[in-house]
Amino acid sequence: MATKIKPKDKPHYVNNAQFSQAVVDYVTDLNKARDARVRDLPKVPDYIAMCFLKICEGLSHKSNFVRYTYREEMVMDAVENCLKAIENYNLEAATRTGKPNAFAYFTQISWFAFLRRIEKEKKQQDIKMRYMEQASVDLFIDNPNGDRDVEQYANAVVDQLRMRIDDVKDKDLEWKEIVKKERKRRTVKVDSDLTDFLVD
Repeated sequence: MATKIKPKDKPHYVNNAQFSQAVVDYVTDLNKARDARVRDLPKVPDYIAMCFLKICEGLSHKSNFVRYTYREEMVMDAVENCLKAIENYNLEAATRTGKPNAFAYFTQISWFAFLRRIEKEKKQQDIKMRYMEQASVDLFIDNPNGDRDVEQYANAVVDQLRMRIDDVKDKDLEWKEIVKKERKRRTVKVDSDLTDFLVD
């Protein structure tokens, strides 16, 4: 029987209370330095930076993001956004417990950074696909002797590639329609009829 790993033993574990206190201390020092118009503002401590990395890395291992080939770029984008956003951390933000919750704040920032990277990569992929659809075969082969067999083979490969691109686009459109219908189905609220349960 496998033993269960305690949260503290996980590689991307961040203690929210310690992390939140460190963020509050840093932001307080930063605000004091700004009020005093100090030229050299305090730098983000290593502990906070390491927590940012752990938060982003841990989030990238969730099922939503783990299979992307550019997962490392997502993590680095998120860390960069966290470093920029720490200056905007609101010390008076209300939480359920009344204590600061920096972990949730920076996890949300990381989540949106991931989504922006995914959107950017999809745009790049679309550009590549359009280029491959419209480019001539000569750009895909190196045939200095003008060999006819090589040219025919290259034409067949490029045609096959274009067909696959079209298939993927069609399937994407089908899935988008399915998801759209499913969302509509979930959001439609039905009045429940309780007449069977009412006693006359």
